[in-house]
Amino acid sequence: MKNSKLITFSILLVLIFSLSAFAQLNTPRGSQQATVSQRVGISDITITYARPSVNNREVWGKLVPYGLNYLGFGTSQQAPWRAGANENTTITFSHDAKVEGKPIKAGTYGFFVEVKDENNATIILSHDYNAWGSYYYDAKNDALRADIKTTSVPHHELLTFEFNSVDKNSTIAMLAWEKKGFPFNVSFDVTSIVVDEFKSKSNGRLGFQRQNWENMARFSLGNGGDLNEALKWIDGAIAGNFYSQKTFNNLAIKGQILNKLGRTDEYAALMDEASAMANTNQLNTLGYQMMAIKDFNRALKYFKLNVYNNPKNANVYDSLGECYKNMGDKKNAIKNFKKSLALNPPANVKANSEKHLKELGVI
Repeated sequence: MKNSKLITFSILLVLIFSLSAFAQLNTPRGSQQATVSQRVGISDITITYARPSVNNREVWGKLVPYGLNYLGFGTSQQAPWRAGANENTTITFSHDAKVEGKPIKAGTYGFFVEVKDENNATIILSHDYNAWGSYYYDAKNDALRADIKTTSVPHHELLTFEFNSVDKNSTIAMLAWEKKGFPFNVSFDVTSIVVDEFKSKSNGRLGFQRQNWENMARFSLGNGGDLNEALKWIDGAIAGNFYSQKTFNNLAIKGQILNKLGRTDEYAALMDEASAMANTNQLNTLGYQMMAIKDFNRALKYFKLNVYNNPKNANVYDSLGECYKNMGDKKNAIKNFKKSLALNPPANVKANSEKHLKELGVI
């Protein structure tokens, strides 16, 4: 009986010490944690970090020493700054990216900075993202190093990561603290990423919607994609399967692809077919497209058809007048611009007709 009580007491002691070793009370930190994200195309950049404050301290060269240093703890003898407080600052890329023009694979990385002097720094991305700060930093785990120039910024009391500019393929991320900024460019091959994602999903439910094939063909056309591949996709939308359907929009997309491939005769012939399906604005657009490739006979045909279908629309007369003017037919150009003005056109159409009449020496 006595031995049984002793065993029970020993087990309780083990449990108590185990709980005290592993259970941690969740209390507010001095340097609060934050996460910031930015999407570029369909790709995400996510930075998670802790935000120390300046708190009247001298930061650069003091609190954050220049160069690589031994921090008085851990295994690293040459440690960079952890770019925050507490555990590692991390950066995650949802797709393969480039940082300052250097390739980096999709994934999560520890984010470090070697502050070299007042104006220069090196960003370091490390495969070891689970460590606590940079106390155990090892250069062998580096995935990327990029030299950058620092900038002067308005005072940031709290360390902040921000995205100050974004375009269709890239963004400028910046670490800002006190009055110093560390900007770095992150870019993605957005066209390839979008195309690859579509290819990987097109054999599923995504592939059963005509509009998805149209949208991908349009996307490739406008974003430097493979035009021959785009042509196959738009052909699939027009006549590729049970859900395909010929519309003005997909014929127009195919026409633009053919035109960009230099197959202008096929393009123009296809636009004749599209014109039969076009509404007023679409037919007007076709006319201007034909003028752009100097196919004035087709342009004239489309503009005249629009006038025939819409005899009280001032804009169609204005467009027909432009066509005649570009063809050198001054008499018919003046006639149609005057007709447009007689129909009480909206301000933009009125301004255009008057501009052309002035150029023709009428007003």
